[in-house]
Amino acid sequence: MNEARYCNRISMRKIILFLSLLLSFGGLLAQEDFLAQQYFDDGDYEKAVVFYEKLVDKNPRRTDYAESLVATYQQLERYADAQNFLQDKIDAGNAYPTLLIELGYNYTLQDMPDKAMEYYERAIAKIDENPNFGYGTGYRFQKYVLLDWALKAYTKAMELNPQLDYNYQMARIYGEQGDIEKMYVSYLNLVSEGKTSRSNVLRQIDDFITADPENENNLLFKRVLLKNVQKNPNLLWNELLSWLFVQQKQYDSAFRQEKALYKRMDAPSIQRINGLGVLALDDGDTETAREIFEYIADNSGDEITRLDARLNLIDIQLLDADDKVRDKVQKQFDELMAMHGYKNRTLQLQVAYANFLAFERDTPKPAIDILKKSLDLPLNTRVNAFVKLALGDILVYDKKFNQALIYFSQVQKNLKNDVLGQNARFKVAQTSFYKGDFDWALTQLKVLRSSTSQLMANDAMQLSLLISDNSFEDSTQTALKKYARADLLAYQNKTKDAIAELDVILQDHKGEKIEDEALLKQAELLEEVKDYEAAEFNYRKITEFYANGILADDAHFALGELYRKVFDEPEKAKAEYEKIIYNYQDSYYFPQARKNFRVLRGDSIN
Repeated sequence: MNEARYCNRISMRKIILFLSLLLSFGGLLAQEDFLAQQYFDDGDYEKAVVFYEKLVDKNPRRTDYAESLVATYQQLERYADAQNFLQDKIDAGNAYPTLLIELGYNYTLQDMPDKAMEYYERAIAKIDENPNFGYGTGYRFQKYVLLDWALKAYTKAMELNPQLDYNYQMARIYGEQGDIEKMYVSYLNLVSEGKTSRSNVLRQIDDFITADPENENNLLFKRVLLKNVQKNPNLLWNELLSWLFVQQKQYDSAFRQEKALYKRMDAPSIQRINGLGVLALDDGDTETAREIFEYIADNSGDEITRLDARLNLIDIQLLDADDKVRDKVQKQFDELMAMHGYKNRTLQLQVAYANFLAFERDTPKPAIDILKKSLDLPLNTRVNAFVKLALGDILVYDKKFNQALIYFSQVQKNLKNDVLGQNARFKVAQTSFYKGDFDWALTQLKVLRSSTSQLMANDAMQLSLLISDNSFEDSTQTALKKYARADLLAYQNKTKDAIAELDVILQDHKGEKIEDEALLKQAELLEEVKDYEAAEFNYRKITEFYANGILADDAHFALGELYRKVFDEPEKAKAEYEKIIYNYQDSYYFPQARKNFRVLRGDSIN
């Protein structure tokens, strides 16, 4: 019995020793692998080759080590060593086609095209033995940008075995070769045959499409699609034409395609059309947006979808409204309220009507009553928060700051880690600012500066800096109080009064910290009343006199947008965006400025 135990212990020791050696060897191998790759990446090929030779010697079956060793030889221009190594592998029998390609490429690097071609042809011939070699062979040719050879490999494999499909790889090659029409045709064949998804194809094609309808690639894609429409009236072609028109911001043309889709679908959904309407409205194409929402209001079978369309149509009317338009909108709201009443499903109507009464009609009391009545409905936590935020906004409009703070604080408490809770905290800070309680506003803003929402964090930063910068030198905060009054007037939609109040600041506090803030705020309001030249003057003043201030990037971006959208001066716009790209890389506006700059330069934007 003791002898058996002894033998077991000896066996266990052997096993442990074997495992220890194995782990030690594995760790050493991993370390050598890491060092080899590190030296190669750093361009220290003399050291890399030592490690790769060791790794290949210890692991003769590892193709990755073999390929890395060949690449290292080639970097050192040791072509003879690479050739001998590869030839030995090939002579060993059953050579995979990629070895032949590697040897051929080794001759290409030595400027020996005839010898290289010999091995490339041998690699292609290997596909006759096994068509499944097609993918690896084609992919290796692509790696070395031998695109014609890659096409040969894929084509031959598919001819030998029709079950194989390398059309996706071939489409990408056509694109790389600049044969854009063949690329389009190949991708469209793939998606129409259900061999890849529409979204996948659009990601590939998007690299070649720009916002310019006259761009050669855009026109070519349109022609290919129209040919397909004539051959086979598939709904897919309408979808892709709509996508193209959206990229080109031709929303009216996209709408025609979407209507055709809607009429021909077995189970039509209006949501695609609705999304297009929202996109057109956001992009300033109000005429097309109006047509879209009118179509939805007339054709949708869903009550809420029709209501949303009617509310969007009201928003469009209010973009440039006078009293006559407001009276007309008032009647429309009255009709909608009579039709839908107070229901959970139509809560967006009650909020929209309340906002209209307060901000457009200057009658906050009935607006407050509507929202308080809405809070009596059985609402879940988030919807309840949404209504309370809307109610708080109107109470701020009515200068009932303490009541507003109660509602905002309730939302902040109930939804601490939610975006609505963060929004409520910002509204607490903003309301405290209007009220003149700058210290409490700063307390809230410090928390928000680390907000997950970049826009909210940026807004919090701006307001925080406004308060702190203008409290340090002026303990009475006189200029800051005036600015808060002007900001409240702007919030109340009393734009001209706000502009006048800011004029007072600019006259009485010239050269003080508040000046650039007042210039920027006034410029934004001047744009609202379409006094674009005056707005440009303010922005330019900030860039000239406060070039090192925190608002310089805001002013440059605003000028860029003004020149691009209003004055139609793309070169001036490019100059402003370029200043942000090179001088304000930490700016919130940097990504959009870079995108706008590239669009104006004619780049393809993904």
